[in-house]
Amino acid sequence: MRRERQASLPFPEPRGGRRRGAGRKRVAVRPRVAHCAREKLKHRHPVHVTLRMRSGLPTLRQGPAHRALLNAIAAGSDRHGLRIVHYSAQSNHVHLVCEAADERALARGLKGVCVRIARASNRLWRRKGSLFDDRYHSRALCSPREVKNALSYVLQNAQHHGLCIDGGIDPFSSGSWFDGWKRKSPTFELVMRCCPLPRARTWLLTLGWTHHGELEPI
Repeated sequence: MRRERQASLPFPEPRGGRRRGAGRKRVAVRPRVAHCAREKLKHRHPVHVTLRMRSGLPTLRQGPAHRALLNAIAAGSDRHGLRIVHYSAQSNHVHLVCEAADERALARGLKGVCVRIARASNRLWRRKGSLFDDRYHSRALCSPREVKNALSYVLQNAQHHGLCIDGGIDPFSSGSWFDGWKRKSPTFELVMRCCPLPRARTWLLTLGWTHHGELEPI
């Protein structure tokens, strides 16, 4: 007898599953900070932290907004095992150079700082809601060279973005209180007395990075 062949129906290509390109596609313009456990942090390693704001907000590089930001950072700069030693404010993000006892102290301290910044900025801009666009990004600085590069990047970040700064020291940063410049102003010692941020304590952030030479203002 003649056997009948079972007809095969064409099925569309399956979606999802464990294959390359599967899953929900990213909609953010920038890569997001992964929601996974933070890496272990040693107390002797400073940290470079970036806080990114939501789009559509006013710039942080103006008088009232910067004063509110600096006051919030200074108020939470030495709490819960966290010390914020340096900062710089850009139009839509903030860079910090910190010291922390461990990763838990870093997270706890930054949470308090972010709350202070959000409350102060929202009060100034007469708005409500979240201020930050993503989780904070952090990177441990484990060598003198890494610390020097981070200090140069943070304190001179405006120049990296193409802004021209008179005198080479960004007024929207802690550069005025930084004692590692090759050329210091005559009133530097007086300015240092007014610094609202705590002094560094780790060897890498006090002496270690200077083995590669002081910073030259751009």
